[in-house]
Amino acid sequence: MHFINPKNDLAFKRIFGDSKKTEILISFLNSVLELPRRIVKVDLVSPYQVPRIKDLKYTSLDVKAVDELGREFIVEMQVEGNESFGKRATYYLAKTYVEQIKIAEDYQKLKPAYFIGILNFNLFDGDSFLTRHIMINQETKRQDLKEFEFNFIELKKFNKSEDELSSIINKWIFFIKNAGELNVIPACITESEILEAFNVASQINWSKEELNAYDYWSGKKGDAKCHIETAVNKERRKAQKIIDKERKKAEEERKKADKQRRKADEEKRNMIAAMNDNGLDENQISTYTSLSLNEIKEVLKNKN
Repeated sequence: MHFINPKNDLAFKRIFGDSKKTEILISFLNSVLELPRRIVKVDLVSPYQVPRIKDLKYTSLDVKAVDELGREFIVEMQVEGNESFGKRATYYLAKTYVEQIKIAEDYQKLKPAYFIGILNFNLFDGDSFLTRHIMINQETKRQDLKEFEFNFIELKKFNKSEDELSSIINKWIFFIKNAGELNVIPACITESEILEAFNVASQINWSKEELNAYDYWSGKKGDAKCHIETAVNKERRKAQKIIDKERKKAEEERKKADKQRRKADEEKRNMIAAMNDNGLDENQISTYTSLSLNEIKEVLKNKN
């Protein structure tokens, strides 16, 4: 049995964004968020956020859902490294929150919004593979404002083996990170929702057309990465040429300065020797040339 890679955009949406299999998304959300009141039901909504104002940036999200309490959830899979992903997540969540109500509607209608970013790169310092970011009152250390919550899963920091999967969140992260490289479902995974996720990810349940689309988008990611690497390598070679040119120029200037210094030293020695040959002693030569006695003695010593 072979499984598609959940980190692929198409596969991720197929697994977690199926309106007929919302139990998969519900299980994942509950395991990550650990909310006081668990999610029982979700409705998937369009991941496309069309701006109300023409100049407002258009966004597209991987999975977006609303639960029975009106709370909104965004789940985003990000494979390529992106230093501004934190700002991007804030933008997505703020936009989702604002669009819950129309102008002049009661603010009481606003419900909490949660963001889960699954990253195939490291964004934060520290070793924790799952971090939760909330607004805290610095003085009291209380979370008085509970409208926004950001959760980030950094896959590269998750290194647990099958034998170490003791919690459901560990099993979910293991699935997302490793399913594409597995041939069998780990024996420790018995949760029906994760088993169903494996079932959805099984290539035997994908049509030829779907697999072609999957391969296409995988290739698009590869092409994009290749284009980036090519551009980076091109700029690196360009920068190296500039460095080599500057290094060569500096070396030539150093050699020129050494040559000038040797010539000046030779002229100085010849001058001291000539003055001495004309009957001037060391003190007289020092007076006329402003050179130190030690320097003059060293030249005359080598002359003799």
